[in-house]
Amino acid sequence: MQIGFIGVGNMARAIIDGLLKAKTVQGSDLHLHSGHIEHYADYAQTIGAHVEDDNGAVVRNSDVVILAVKPNIYGRVLDVIKQNFADKQVLLVSIVSGVTIAELGQHLPAGQPVLRLLPNLNVAIDQGMTAYAMNDEAVDLVGDTFDLFSSIGQLMEMPEADFSTFVALAGSAPAFAYLFIDAMARAGVKHGLSKADAVRIAAQTVAGSAQMVLNSKDTPLDLVDQVASPGGSTIRGYLTMEDKGFSSAVVAGLDATIARENGAE
Repeated sequence: MQIGFIGVGNMARAIIDGLLKAKTVQGSDLHLHSGHIEHYADYAQTIGAHVEDDNGAVVRNSDVVILAVKPNIYGRVLDVIKQNFADKQVLLVSIVSGVTIAELGQHLPAGQPVLRLLPNLNVAIDQGMTAYAMNDEAVDLVGDTFDLFSSIGQLMEMPEADFSTFVALAGSAPAFAYLFIDAMARAGVKHGLSKADAVRIAAQTVAGSAQMVLNSKDTPLDLVDQVASPGGSTIRGYLTMEDKGFSSAVVAGLDATIARENGAE
């Protein structure tokens, strides 16, 4: 399976790195093109990918094309290669944030199969979370692409109307998780641990706790109750965090992220 990338920025590279790490593809299966070759030529050479002369060549040489450009240029990019999609049936996979399948279709031939994906950067370590939606024309063509993305994380079908919420919970929230880990580590430093040790402890604790949630049929609050024994230190810390606005601060942060994703200033 030959996979094309139009755009070789951070998210495209995260996907590529994850696929290579999972051994789902080889570098020779990849066909890359972006506006400034100096930004990705060394990367392409390192992984053994093909560097194409233009975006049309990416389409001609690929079975699946991943559109990974900035939202403000997607239309111009697709207009130039519209005929290439008309000449060859290729699944277009868009990871362009904020651009709907209907909007993509305005720059594509009638009947073009389109799969819209929203991965997060954790795909680079095969621990991604990816939402997807597709048009009717793509239904019979997405199986191999789903296999690719299932190898680098979890997939979840979702209405496009909910994509902005997904972006907050999966795309932006890793930054919030890093902030939580750093705050925990700073508390460890406050009480005498080295920063390196405190970060390691906090990060592994968060990773293990997340896996526990995924593996358990209990809700996160049920698991809190299992850790917080009556009169113990955990319940005291929990109530103190809530008193300081922990949950409301998290919700407010996600609200702000969703509002911005929806176009609010």
